[in-house]
Amino acid sequence: MEIVYDEEELERYVREAVEVSPDKPILIDKFLEDAIEVEVDALCDGEEVVIGGILEHIEEAGVHSGDSACVIPPISLPKHIIDTIIDYTRKIALALKVVGLINIQFAIKDDVVYVLEANPRASRTVPFISKATGLPLAKIAAKLMMGKKLRELGIKERLNLKHVAVKEAVFPFQKLPGVDPVLGPEMKSTGEVMGIDYDFGLAYYKAQLAAGMRLPLEGTAFISVKDKDKNEKIVWVAKKLKEMGFRILATKGTAKFLKSHGIDVEVVNKVSEGRPNILDEIINGKVDLIINTPSGKRGRDEGYTIRRTAVDYNIPYITTLAGAIAAVKGIEAVKKKKMTIKSIQEYHREVEELIARGTK
Repeated sequence: MEIVYDEEELERYVREAVEVSPDKPILIDKFLEDAIEVEVDALCDGEEVVIGGILEHIEEAGVHSGDSACVIPPISLPKHIIDTIIDYTRKIALALKVVGLINIQFAIKDDVVYVLEANPRASRTVPFISKATGLPLAKIAAKLMMGKKLRELGIKERLNLKHVAVKEAVFPFQKLPGVDPVLGPEMKSTGEVMGIDYDFGLAYYKAQLAAGMRLPLEGTAFISVKDKDKNEKIVWVAKKLKEMGFRILATKGTAKFLKSHGIDVEVVNKVSEGRPNILDEIINGKVDLIINTPSGKRGRDEGYTIRRTAVDYNIPYITTLAGAIAAVKGIEAVKKKKMTIKSIQEYHREVEELIARGTK
């Protein structure tokens, strides 16, 4: 799978597809840009539906759901959108006569909820939701398939959690020399971890630690983004980093854009512009965080070289704007607040207390 932005990329993709599978059709979908992706796991006994969890993806729609970090409960969705998602989930599960688990993926754009796909089966997010809520979804689903009913089992939804849980994907890039670590519609992750706290930023930072990416609390951040990403989001990221005391390096185009918004940035050469350049800075240990979004063009361009060097030298790197925003929130939270250390069992006891008091 691939996202193409112009006719040239489409022609190249079709040529490659024909070479690989000459007798197979090519499916072309319209892509929703800048959409928020949401995933729901629910239990159904054919008569009633219990929502196991609603997960908001950190990365925008377009990154494979298995590669995207996600958070439960959702942190940016308004109540009417959540209500619509719950309503659609119940209607779809009952219409499909599901007995057991169903996973539905949604996209939200311009206040419209789109259904991307509905899978009447267990999904990879079931273990994560079960740990985050204390609701053993797979165990309950097995009982439903054996003839039990949700009402009989006394299962209640646990949507309003006191804590925040973040799932992060684990990637094998260090063991695969030459592979571009950029995220896209094809799944590349080989595992996942989670972080839990009462604050999204702290939970996200914990998840990054568990995934092997220790976000820096100080130092130098390098920013280089494609033209489409030169917007208010990257301005917010750069301003926050400066406020927290980071030195910012950027390539000429990105630096010019950030300077036009009043952000103090140092220009660093691309590899093609002579030395010293950004690779020299990375290799010499002078860069602590890399934010580099791909241009959409394929091939081993300068962006690829930067991202690959970051992997080789074990420097935290981010390839999406949404990921950069979450990382900055994580860094800010750790600098201002104290991490909460608790066992999952303690969290589950708190949830049980809420349930006992009649809180959904």
